Amino acid sequence: MKFYYYWLAVFVFVIDYLSKKWVEHSLDMGQTKQVLGDFFIITSIRNKGAAFGILQEQRWLFIVITLIVVGAIFWYLTKNRNSGKVWLLTGLGLVLGGAIGNFMDRLLYGQVVDFLQFTFGSYVFPIFNIADSGICIGVGLILLDALLTSKKENGDSNGNERNGQEGHQFIQ
Repeated sequence: MKFYYYWLAVFVFVIDYLSKKWVEHSLDMGQTKQVLGDFFIITSIRNKGAAFGILQEQRWLFIVITLIVVGAIFWYLTKNRNSGKVWLLTGLGLVLGGAIGNFMDRLLYGQVVDFLQFTFGSYVFPIFNIADSGICIGVGLILLDALLTSKKENGDSNGNERNGQEGHQFIQ
C-alpha cells in the first residue's frame, strides 16, 4: 500500500476529468441543470483564472507554479510515504490530483471547466469543480495534520507543562 497517496491523486484526477467531459458534452456554455432545487445547480462555465476567478488570463503563471508544486508534492510523497503521517500524505494526494486536473485543462485549453454551483439563501458560492474540491479538502487535511502535530509536539493543552514545571502545583 505504499503508493496509496498516488492512487488517491489518480482517483481525483480521473473523477475530475470524467465530470468535466460530461459537462462539456452535456451542457452548452452558461447552461444550467438543477440538481437539488436552487441549492445545487450544475452550471457550465470556463475559468481562465485561479480559484474564484481571480488572476484572469495568467495561464503561463499557473502552469509554471503548478509544475513546481506538483514536483514538490511528488518528491515529498516519495520521500515520506512511510512516515505514518496519514492526514498530511492524504491531503497531499488530494492536492496532487486536483492540481494535475486543473493543470491539464490550462495546458490543453487555456481555461478550466467549472460547474458545481451552490446557493445559500441569496449568496451564490463561486462555481468550482472536482479538482478544486480535492485541493481544498487536501489543504484542510494538511492544516489538520499541522494542528495535530503542533499539539503533540507542544504537549497537552491542559497547561500542565508550563515553564518546565510538569506536575508541580503552586499554592499561593
